[in-house]
Amino acid sequence: MVAMSETAVLGTESKRRWGILALGLAAQTASCSFLYGIPFLVPAMRASDGLSLAQAGTVVAAPSIGLLLTLIAWGALADRYGERLVMASGLGLSGLLLLGTGLGSPSIAVMFVLFLVAGASTASVNAASGRAVMGWFAPAERGVAMGIRQTAQPLGVGVAALALPPLAQHWGFHAAMLFPACFALVVAVLVAWLALDPPRPPKKANAPKARSPYREPTLWRLHGASALLVVPQFAVSAFAPVYLVTAHQWSPLAAGWFLAAVQALGAFGRLVSGWWSDRIGSRLRPMRQLAIASASVMLLVALGDESWLWLVLLALVLAAVITVADNGLGFTASAELAGLDWAGRAMGAQNTAQNVAASLTPPLLGLVIGDSRYALAFCVAAVFPLLAIGLTPVRAERSVHA
Repeated sequence: MVAMSETAVLGTESKRRWGILALGLAAQTASCSFLYGIPFLVPAMRASDGLSLAQAGTVVAAPSIGLLLTLIAWGALADRYGERLVMASGLGLSGLLLLGTGLGSPSIAVMFVLFLVAGASTASVNAASGRAVMGWFAPAERGVAMGIRQTAQPLGVGVAALALPPLAQHWGFHAAMLFPACFALVVAVLVAWLALDPPRPPKKANAPKARSPYREPTLWRLHGASALLVVPQFAVSAFAPVYLVTAHQWSPLAAGWFLAAVQALGAFGRLVSGWWSDRIGSRLRPMRQLAIASASVMLLVALGDESWLWLVLLALVLAAVITVADNGLGFTASAELAGLDWAGRAMGAQNTAQNVAASLTPPLLGLVIGDSRYALAFCVAAVFPLLAIGLTPVRAERSVHA
């Protein structure tokens, strides 16, 4: 955690760092309310525009495709031009594009392009907000700060779940899109107005460019381990609702409320893992131990499926907390191991690897499940964190901070 210490030490003296963290959290929440909120509008989208389920699914996938293609590029821009400009411009552009969707009635092709570019634009927030946290917070409090920032995903999903369906029910799909559009625009203005880039150490004249950390295997291993740890997370989030409904005859409403409460516990788990990493001065040792716990709890879910309902419910609660707790650790470690000049690109690459794994997990595990093979699928999901245990580069972190 030494690579960015000069900037972080300066950041700890600023009374505004918590306000800047709040702006980063708000920006990421606005981004997530769009990216993960669109699926809540599929029924209204189909009713409004007469789309088939396949067509609606294609439109829903567009923002994630755009995000995936541009994360590293936005990280590079944040490395070069600073966090405030990148966050404000990307989020603002996304809001304007969504505003066009809300005020007009574009064709499916135009809507796909608008959502694709909006997703690509909102990707600016991922690396830039994380990079701002890295610069303004010292190593001893950075884990908690990044854990707070990482709660933006469940918070964004919750905001979308509460706001979008009622808006769509009363005023239709296009009017509902005005909510994430205005949310993004308001936060973009606040970021441009109030955010500050963390101070950077002055560069010496004729100093050589920073050497790429990707010439060594450390970051490659870290990104790979983090991608493997995403598999059990999305095995739970993607299949737990349908599992409770089909295997245990829960109502969709009851399953939804249960998993919403569990998701709130997952957000708390991210904060605890960040606090843990600050206390012991390491991100990757807790990450490796969470990989062991993740594999164990997925096997417990499989055992519960074959035995008692109370056991599978307990296991699902534990899995929803444990399988997301490592997200902030890998994200923070990527920037710390990469160093100041490469932090944005490293965090962009980290998010890219995780998003690829997240996209592949539901369809591939769906093939394993078939009609009812949930226990087998949960056992398969347990294999991936086991592989991550050996891949996590704990020794490299020790050598950097020695």
